[in-house]
Amino acid sequence: MTRKQLAADSGLSERFLADVESAKGNASVISLEAIARALNISLLDLLQEAPRPAWTRLHGVLSRLDDAQLDQAYLLLANHFGLAHPAGRDQRIALIGLRGAGKSTLGAALAAARGVPFVELDREVEREAGTSMNEILLLHGQAGYRRCERRAMFRVAQDHAQGVVMTTGGSIVSERETFDLLQSHFFCVWLKASPEEHMARVVAQGDMRPFDSTRGATSEAMDDLRRIIASREPLYARADAVVDTAARNPKQSLKDLERAVARTELRAPSPAPAP
Repeated sequence: MTRKQLAADSGLSERFLADVESAKGNASVISLEAIARALNISLLDLLQEAPRPAWTRLHGVLSRLDDAQLDQAYLLLANHFGLAHPAGRDQRIALIGLRGAGKSTLGAALAAARGVPFVELDREVEREAGTSMNEILLLHGQAGYRRCERRAMFRVAQDHAQGVVMTTGGSIVSERETFDLLQSHFFCVWLKASPEEHMARVVAQGDMRPFDSTRGATSEAMDDLRRIIASREPLYARADAVVDTAARNPKQSLKDLERAVARTELRAPSPAPAP
């Protein structure tokens, strides 16, 4: 395609295209999108280097798989090439589950028992972005929040190679790429409870939004909660271990959690012998 034809198809001037080609001009995202549309390729294809032939063949195979088969292919490749469990993964514990499952209470207690730091991922995301959760979502949207979340997660994993207990937001399992990243760097434990207990604990924490002073927890709020639990349960079930906190007090649940992660202590590398 000639530069003149590209200019006509993209709506950009030939002079501008010449400046971009010679690295004398700065292209905006909007102009790059116009160029990509004119070339009938994606913006990603425009910006990335030419793919290796092997990747092209692999992409052709993977594009024919459904979601379940892609999950299986990911696990097979990650396990075969040693990518699934980076060093120290078993010493980094991540607690997942809906709000009200006891993540903060049990996470802090487990960290103290193991003698490792306790980290709340939501607070680390705020540190990463330099602002509050509400502001992140308002300014950058859900996609921007997830980017900050992944960067914060990487940082926690790198800073705590010898061990950490981290709590996560309840929706982290809904973003497949983020959850895959979490599972590859942390031993994940799903803390679960009944919908009624989730609701009661949230209200006990001072959040009165789902609560009606005359009727208790509203039926609409409970229905929403049940739908969320039902939709996320298959995702939470991918965790390395499950601890059911239903009808259990914090002391009992902590013992259950300690048993669930006990095998990670057995995997801890032994110290190198003294020279």
